Amino acid sequence: MIRVLLVDDHALIRVGFRLVLESAGGIEVVGEAGDGRAALEQTAALRPDVVLMDVRMPRLDGIGATRRLVEAAPGVRVLILTTFDLDEYAFAALRAGASGFLLKDAAPADLVGAVRTVAGGEAVVSPRVTRRMLELFAHRLPAPGEAPRPDGLDPRLAELTPRELEVLHRLAGARSNAEIAAELFLSEATVKTHVARVLAKLGVRDRVHAVVLAYETGLVRPTLG
Repeated sequence: MIRVLLVDDHALIRVGFRLVLESAGGIEVVGEAGDGRAALEQTAALRPDVVLMDVRMPRLDGIGATRRLVEAAPGVRVLILTTFDLDEYAFAALRAGASGFLLKDAAPADLVGAVRTVAGGEAVVSPRVTRRMLELFAHRLPAPGEAPRPDGLDPRLAELTPRELEVLHRLAGARSNAEIAAELFLSEATVKTHVARVLAKLGVRDRVHAVVLAYETGLVRPTLG
């Protein structure tokens, strides 16, 4: 069973999500919270697999709650509820550690699928969408410096080999494993191994968070039009 905590300051929304999720099978709603602070308390007490988190709430908003939650309970996945797919809140949520975002008017099947996806360790947003969001809201990133050099890597990239840096750069360009394999003249199996090592060394949850880190470190520069 996938254990889910619902966090939204509107009780009717929580009721609707509960009905959808519990009718799907294999998902149990273990608790509810009406604000970010209550979400942290409920997460500590109930240890859900997935937290379905609203953004705009009293006492502590969803972005702040997500940041604290992923630090305190790294095994818990956060799925953010948002109104627009390319807005500042969704972007801020990804940087805070959320595993994806979902539109509030999503179809029931999409809600169920998103919960199952993040529970399985994947992100509910493609690296391509993440890249676009980073370009739209690049002003919120640290100012990128010169391209990383072997003698001057950001500490977060220092453990990567030259080949792994190449792979990370292409991940940030929203390349698939097949595209990376073609560009670097490698097999897809080898690329998959490199990607797994990159994620492990960087301590990031998935490809989406690797993209965010690549921009934050200046490995990739936003291309604003």
